Amino acid sequence: MSTISVLGCGYLGVTHAAGMAELGHQVIGVDVDIAKIAALAGGRSPFFEPGLDELISRNIAAGRLSFTTSYEEAAAADVHFLCVGTPQRDGGAADMSYLDAVVETLAPFLVKECLIVGKSTVPVGTAARITSMLRVLAPAGEAVSVAWNPEFLCEGKAVSDTLHPDRLVLGVPDERAEKVLREVYAPIIDAGVPVVVADLPTAEVIKTAANSFTATKISFINAIAEFCEASGADVTVVSEALGYDARIGRQFLNSGLGFGGGCLPKDIRAFQARAYELGVGQALAFLAEVDAVNLRCRERVVEYLRKQCGGAFTGRRIAVLGAAFKGGTDDIRDSPALHVANIVSAQEGEVAVYDPQAMSNARRAFPHLVYENSVLEAVRGADAVAVLTDWPEFVTLNPYTLGDEARSRNIVDARHALDPTQWLRAGWNYIAPGRPALQASLNEPVDSLV
Repeated sequence: MSTISVLGCGYLGVTHAAGMAELGHQVIGVDVDIAKIAALAGGRSPFFEPGLDELISRNIAAGRLSFTTSYEEAAAADVHFLCVGTPQRDGGAADMSYLDAVVETLAPFLVKECLIVGKSTVPVGTAARITSMLRVLAPAGEAVSVAWNPEFLCEGKAVSDTLHPDRLVLGVPDERAEKVLREVYAPIIDAGVPVVVADLPTAEVIKTAANSFTATKISFINAIAEFCEASGADVTVVSEALGYDARIGRQFLNSGLGFGGGCLPKDIRAFQARAYELGVGQALAFLAEVDAVNLRCRERVVEYLRKQCGGAFTGRRIAVLGAAFKGGTDDIRDSPALHVANIVSAQEGEVAVYDPQAMSNARRAFPHLVYENSVLEAVRGADAVAVLTDWPEFVTLNPYTLGDEARSRNIVDARHALDPTQWLRAGWNYIAPGRPALQASLNEPVDSLV
């Protein structure tokens, strides 16, 4: 088994470090955040991810996983995974300063043959640039090789995606690097996971292309939802029919509030920015409309809520169910739910937010919003309710119980999480994106509000 360092202990780094230890490797995670390292050393992840705390604790106890702030200590490893964030800069391009800082800090301690493996999402050409940096900064010189092994994790199931991925992409400069990576991932490869071997720029493009296609698919069905509203069609039935088409598939074909998080929005913008730098900007110009459709989803939900509140939010209480950008995580980066909440708040609405996991993060980032400890508390006295994150607990909400708490029975189901028939029968004014004929199609009488 290999000795591995994982540089950067965010979502990707922590999950990857624990996953590699689970495969039997000796792993050390590195981060400059002392408090984060202390929490991890105690078996606690600094963020919510199902199953991750158990994975960390088990491998710490087994002696395979440790955490440090020392790059010198980490440099003794044979394989170094770069798992540093590449946030968006003004103009859309990726900010590579954090990744560069990690390489510059680690390089002086690299005195033996080793492999640097990038997992961060980066502009094409980054691996070649890092190779040049290491030739100058690392004492081991050409004995330090660079490979790229992009991640394809979905928050909420990152542990499973790490240990049971749908494919492995190995971007390698030579056979030696490929051999090292195949040894690292031997248990996964032996289980039959497909392996795609590519050169460095191809591996870098694969990740950004995958995220851009996913974003395009989500925005496509949301554009169809807009069309359905204008034409009287039902987007959920359209999605179902499209999903049976083998050329299309059902995954990521749910209309609603669109995508958010720390990956898709920034990655499609960085992909466009790099295309323009390479002189082929028009080839990816369509991603600008993908981005615009996605942001329009949020604006439409605000309009639904405004309509339910009589045309203005002043003096109205809006219950926002959800703060995380999606269910299964406490990540609020570019959260569509909080984007909607902030627009309503800026227009003088009182916003009451509830989320099963993301309350602390949301409260720190947006202290001006009201936060409640349960769905019932958030809905109490509300003039409208908005389901904005797809948490399972929202699916089973009782429309009568909530109706007794709300001031007015208005609800926007932006994630298509609810059974509309139940809510309409309970007397709720129910709106969902792309389903304009829903109320008219309900032929059964509405239950009494008493």
